[in-house]
Amino acid sequence: MQDGCAFDADGIAEKFERLSATPPLRVETSRELTAAVLGAGARGRTYAGYGRLFPGTMRVTAVADVNAWRRDAMGAEWDVPAERRFGDFRELLAAGAKGRLADIAIVSLPDHLHWEAGMEAMAQGYDVLLEKPMAQTEEQCRDLLRRQRETGAMAALGHVLRYSPYFRAVKAMLDGGLAGELVNVQHQEPVEWVHMSHSFVRGNWHDSKASTPMIVAKCCHDMDILRWWTGRRCLRVSAEGGLHLFKRENAPAGSAGRCTSCPLEKTCRFSATRIYRRGSPWLHVLDLPADFTPEDVRRKLDTCDYGRCVYRMDNDQPDHIVASLLFEGGVTASFSMDAFAPRGGRRSRLMGTEGYIEGDGTSFSLWRFDSGRRFDWTFKPAGEGDYAQNGHSGGDLMLIRDFIAAADTRDFSKLSSDFGSSVESHLMAFACERSRLGGETVRVEV
Repeated sequence: MQDGCAFDADGIAEKFERLSATPPLRVETSRELTAAVLGAGARGRTYAGYGRLFPGTMRVTAVADVNAWRRDAMGAEWDVPAERRFGDFRELLAAGAKGRLADIAIVSLPDHLHWEAGMEAMAQGYDVLLEKPMAQTEEQCRDLLRRQRETGAMAALGHVLRYSPYFRAVKAMLDGGLAGELVNVQHQEPVEWVHMSHSFVRGNWHDSKASTPMIVAKCCHDMDILRWWTGRRCLRVSAEGGLHLFKRENAPAGSAGRCTSCPLEKTCRFSATRIYRRGSPWLHVLDLPADFTPEDVRRKLDTCDYGRCVYRMDNDQPDHIVASLLFEGGVTASFSMDAFAPRGGRRSRLMGTEGYIEGDGTSFSLWRFDSGRRFDWTFKPAGEGDYAQNGHSGGDLMLIRDFIAAADTRDFSKLSSDFGSSVESHLMAFACERSRLGGETVRVEV
């Protein structure tokens, strides 16, 4: 907080400091919960990692993954016996049909399997942490909500932004009335140019039909944040956007289908051999051995989609989207997703009747209209654990922290993101996609 802002006469400064507090990363539990991890990729490893960071809170007792290397790596880390390591998640759930293999199921499978795995895990009596997106269709989202209500399962979606210290603090400012009544939100999701090419042109989410549309796959986080910040139902949306750059007619003359054989590779900003070099944060998708060589990388790029030309992929995801949203009470929001940005990190402006908040996903400032004073928020870690390694602005491990607390106590209020609200925000995203494709304003039917 800036000098000169301490203790306004109306107590605003004191309230700002109190609402800014970051909760500790460690949760106290009455027992060690057991977890079955369905999908031992990056997301599954991240959530399971909480149990390593804080022993005694959670341990992995079963794992399923079609990739033997990932499956056995997690199995070895947690001493999971061979009979509890499965190639197919269905085998894991079937094995526990007469008795669960764990207290909770962490579903971090490919998008098209979320619905089936979530439905069956809840039917088997597991509490379920379901990675986003919830499902591939609106009806499947509603199915999952019905199943959760029928079974009473403690269920949460991987809307990790809700759990990050930054987004929690902005929400606390709004709920505490420091900006007055919220009237309008401007929110941007810059995907970052390499991230776009990696995940949504070459990667698992390049095909909207095989996975989910971009605004669901990537931006359901943002729809959820808008729903959460406003605290109101979304009534209707209008969206535009499309695929501008990553298509065949934009391929440079003389380029090849793969970067490893392309004469223009050295001058291409999307060169796979440069993006997936040693030390790259994107390299993990190739599932290389610990002692890999440049030749190992090249062999992978010679055969998998990550080595293909970004202009010759079978992709259909838009690289830019804008949307307008109307909420109950006349509250409005505008949203944009942009693939052509030098860095990621959400940016937001929130306009209230008594104040204004502007932030970049890491820090924010609150301006009060009555005094003209500015209050600055920056992240201050609390308690044990290394927030620096906690992805999504600190939200990844805070999500599993709160989920473990909820499952341990059977207290749904410990979850910031209840399952019903998660369904609502997904329906907002699906409505935006229908509007983008149909060119019409679409009502959000909950």
